[in-house]
Amino acid sequence: MSIIRPLPNKPLVEAIFEFRWQITGEDGDPHYPLFVGRLYDRVQSEYPFHEPLPSALIPLPTATSIVQHRFRAKKDRWPLVQVGPGIVTVNDTEDYTWQDFGQRAKALTKAIYEAYPEPQELRVANLNLRYLDAFELEHDQNMLDYLSEKLKSTVSLPSQLFADTAVSSVPKTFNMMASFATGKPKGNIVVRFGSGKHVGKPALIMELAVRSDYRDVPNMPGKFEVWVETAHKLTDDWFFKFIDGELARRFAGE
Repeated sequence: MSIIRPLPNKPLVEAIFEFRWQITGEDGDPHYPLFVGRLYDRVQSEYPFHEPLPSALIPLPTATSIVQHRFRAKKDRWPLVQVGPGIVTVNDTEDYTWQDFGQRAKALTKAIYEAYPEPQELRVANLNLRYLDAFELEHDQNMLDYLSEKLKSTVSLPSQLFADTAVSSVPKTFNMMASFATGKPKGNIVVRFGSGKHVGKPALIMELAVRSDYRDVPNMPGKFEVWVETAHKLTDDWFFKFIDGELARRFAGE
């Protein structure tokens, strides 16, 4: 079990667990229409508010991996479950805790296998545990400086590029992504930094994700609990190493 380190002022924008399965037929997944109703039957007690999306009108053969329905815990609130052909997710925002979210991911995966009409035909395409965090910036604050000073990550361009030119050395937009192979769980960890906004203010957005594609997916559903706990332990470890110091103290309310 992961060690829980609560952050009252956490920068979390959204936590997402994604379960995707392979659809190979030209006509889409023939079990999907029945699956949606059976899944709702199993999650309705936790997510009673059904929200059909406009994408629900997209024909099945062209709707693969497009979310078509949301099941919310409360009207217009999170957490929520999303479902479409080949994809099911559970999402949470400011009320996230791992104790709660981890159990939701486990319960949802169990419900998927119970609801799918032919569970032996489910071929998992990938499992993905993702976190989006926003670090708010002062107006015109240099994102590269913030990345270096607050998140211990250095990205630089040759200073000669800006010498004797009319080009500002402060980037207006920024996007960097890297992935690394992992052994526990087997797959990849992805880190992405990018410019964006949070509650209307400029922000540096960080995404941390652990993803296992079909070759690395463990035996499902029996080994899922080990997978999701291990994936969370890894993302949690990286997050706290990135924010170690001033940010950790700020988010902890010290």
